[in-house]
Amino acid sequence: GGELGIGAPISGNGFDVARRSAGCALAAVDAVMANQVQHAYALTRPPGHHAEPERSMGFCVFSNAALAAQAAIARHGLTRVAIVDWDVHYGNGTDRCFAQRRDVLAISVHQQAGYVQVSGEANEIGAGEGAGYSVNIPLPPGCGHGAYAEAFERIVLPALDAYRPQLIVVPCGYDAGRFDPLGRMLLDGVTFRWMTRAVADIAHRHASERLVLTHEGGYCPVSAPFFGVAVIEELSGLRSSVECPFTAQHAKIPGHALNDHQSAWIAQLERHFNEVRQRHWV
Repeated sequence: GGELGIGAPISGNGFDVARRSAGCALAAVDAVMANQVQHAYALTRPPGHHAEPERSMGFCVFSNAALAAQAAIARHGLTRVAIVDWDVHYGNGTDRCFAQRRDVLAISVHQQAGYVQVSGEANEIGAGEGAGYSVNIPLPPGCGHGAYAEAFERIVLPALDAYRPQLIVVPCGYDAGRFDPLGRMLLDGVTFRWMTRAVADIAHRHASERLVLTHEGGYCPVSAPFFGVAVIEELSGLRSSVECPFTAQHAKIPGHALNDHQSAWIAQLERHFNEVRQRHWV
């Protein structure tokens, strides 16, 4: 046991637990690539998206989503994998793993300056061969459904359509939920369900349905399970008997509307990433 990195304590048997968590993400990729399932959700702890190549960080020991993407390339011969991270914090570890590669498009939609140890600004676009293939979308605190949908429709989904991934991996955090103590966003199950449907549609168009989600943040024990049910229902195409007590409030939360300052910021980011693609994508 001990401290593996900034904010990454581990217990005496933690290595084996973390290894199994990463292994579950690899097994999810294998199952999807073998056509045993179309979609898979690796429901594990510890999470992974803050773990960098040389250090653990932020509750994360191994970079589960990055390992999943690498497994798809190394084991299954894929040449284009997209990662779409909607955890409220910047997925610095995943981004660092592929910053100089173009066989992985790493997209992170996160609260701006939401994690003090890392940056995640829009000008961090990768380097060398990977220049332009890191897409960091920092949103101002207080964003709700309208801002997230706008960011997806103007930036995330066009980038995915242009990249044509053969597999999509989603580091799925719920800490952008409006009750979460570690974030300052306003999402609920309606938005998590919408984002899941949006990436599943891309997987249908370009990736033969192949979609893997890895479990990341989410620290409100009251709301995170309901948001998770919304995602898993959307992935499976089934509806459970579970009724989210927060869904009925969705339309009554003023912050879910797209605000002018949010729209202007997203439009600026859209122009920036369009220019980046024109300069760097082949």
